[in-house]
Amino acid sequence: MDVNKKKKLFKILPFIILAILVGLFCFQSINHATTDVGNANRYSTGGDGGIGMGDIEGLSEIISYLIGLFIKDPTVGLILLVVFVVIWLMAKKRIQRQATDTAYINRQVNSQVENDATMDFTSVVAEKIRAIDPNFSSDKFIGYAREVFMKIQEAWTTKDWRPIRPFESETLFNQHKQQLDEYIRSGKTNVVEKIGIKHCSLHSFQEDGDKEVLTVWLNAVMRDYVIDDETKKVLESDPNRDWYMKYEMVFNRKAGLKTDPSKKGNSITNCPNCGAPTEITSSGQCAYCGSVITNGEHDWVLTDIHSRT
Repeated sequence: MDVNKKKKLFKILPFIILAILVGLFCFQSINHATTDVGNANRYSTGGDGGIGMGDIEGLSEIISYLIGLFIKDPTVGLILLVVFVVIWLMAKKRIQRQATDTAYINRQVNSQVENDATMDFTSVVAEKIRAIDPNFSSDKFIGYAREVFMKIQEAWTTKDWRPIRPFESETLFNQHKQQLDEYIRSGKTNVVEKIGIKHCSLHSFQEDGDKEVLTVWLNAVMRDYVIDDETKKVLESDPNRDWYMKYEMVFNRKAGLKTDPSKKGNSITNCPNCGAPTEITSSGQCAYCGSVITNGEHDWVLTDIHSRT
């Protein structure tokens, strides 16, 4: 190799390395966005995973720099472009393969479940609650939280939020209904199906003035995508992709309220005050006894649900 060729090679070598680093950066961003979470779940009040604004801004600066190099020296720019495209295509192909690889997905889920099991504080939280409410049952409450979660998924997909009224606070119910109404107006449906709850546990409990706050952590695998109501065309996400989702559910009740030992558990089908079937008015009142049952005065009520990292 003559001297001139060596000089040219050493001149473009740093830029080739830079292109490789950019490609690897993009690969990491894509991998994080597709294997961590899928959040078409618009009922969630929290954020989702994916590429953060810091990642996007950093990537934009690098791309702008590369464009400047391309304009200044087309030869160097062309080499960088080829390297970048090759790495990008390789990363994209790998992610697409992982997205349809059931064994890979199962390994990811099992790994997450094992990690989350180390964050189970059910026994500690239950002991704390039983110190002021001896009849509290962690098993029954976890069963109730799981049932509430599944009812939310069903109502979200059918776009009928009325069945959720008995166990959501007024603020949360109105917020979710507003979000769902937007889907109805736009002629879209966020389908959530094939749900499997992998972990559910009590996470924390605190007395906060005139109310008690109990937090539940729940993790589930699900299919989550958006379709056009008329054409049934998939608009967002992948109907064949399983997503591993983590949620925090927050329940409130009036301070000093005790668990009724005569009840089999926390029911979402009966008024906690009179025991009648739950026919709840728009203001959250029982149609039989007139009690407001969605403010935590008689039993636990869901006040928030959001995705967590």
